[in-house]
Amino acid sequence: MALQPKRSAASLVRAIQQSGLTIYDVLDSRRDLYLTTEELQAVLDKSLRGLDLNYPLRTRSKVLKSRVCEVLGYPVPASFKKSKPRFPGQDFDTYIQKANNLQIWNEEVSPSRRYVLIRVDDKQVVTAVKVVSGEALALLDTTGTLTQKYQAKSAAPVVGSVLVSPKDTVPVASAIAGGAKVLPLADLFKALSGLVGKSFHDPGVDQERNRGSLVHQLVCALFPGNSYHDSGQFPDVPDQLLEVKLQTSPTIDLGLISPDSTEHLADQPAYRHCDVRYAVFYGSIEDGSVRIDHVVLTTGEDFFTFFRRFEGKVVNRKIQIPLPRGFFE
Repeated sequence: MALQPKRSAASLVRAIQQSGLTIYDVLDSRRDLYLTTEELQAVLDKSLRGLDLNYPLRTRSKVLKSRVCEVLGYPVPASFKKSKPRFPGQDFDTYIQKANNLQIWNEEVSPSRRYVLIRVDDKQVVTAVKVVSGEALALLDTTGTLTQKYQAKSAAPVVGSVLVSPKDTVPVASAIAGGAKVLPLADLFKALSGLVGKSFHDPGVDQERNRGSLVHQLVCALFPGNSYHDSGQFPDVPDQLLEVKLQTSPTIDLGLISPDSTEHLADQPAYRHCDVRYAVFYGSIEDGSVRIDHVVLTTGEDFFTFFRRFEGKVVNRKIQIPLPRGFFE
């Protein structure tokens, strides 16, 4: 039993149609109707390709939003509200992209919100749709403005491995009791502690993300069936509800997400950010190698009982994010 069982996108759309809900109705009491990022992309990419958006800007926006309502099973409203986001129930906004430069005006990128990026050709016809979470979007920002919004460091020097949380949060503990193939916190700590003492080649002084990816790979190898896949998903190891950090310096970049947040996860809506387990590995660099010295494991709920929070850069202006070549492929 997985934390988030596979579902048919078509059956989800039918369920939304039968619910009678609108795009403005929140789904707190109907989390079963909330499409994951993967499900949302599958439906929109299949249904919007070939859509002609060659209209004046205001008309184009209405045509697009109306079509999105239809393909997701929602009734098309007589007029669209100026809500933030434009589709509050499913928590997403749409952006039409002719160029590889995403612009977001006068609001911060939300970690749990989904950003539906719609590629059009020279004739304004949709050629592809890509859906990403705010957290994944932050990884595309080369300025560091987004990835450094929330930061933390240990309240005291870390001189050994620590299991901070005595037990999992209630939703995770309930899932484990119900048969989910997720290691309880104490067993997870024991497995992760097996990586302490391991070393790998240092990819370079300015390669912090690549170092983190190497630790991510080591962690994935601990769990059968969890192949390494770095697509910017949160958390890093979804089947274990586990986020992985490597620290060779005191400051932990947490991106757009405060670990104790009670917002639901974009791709596992039965769980909140505070239910995620955080493995913070501390490493040292010597003679071209990175050695894993300690690991600290905590739930997001207990994160700030061990670490001290502070805010990095906060965004309140236009955000411009260059989309990499091949982003829509």
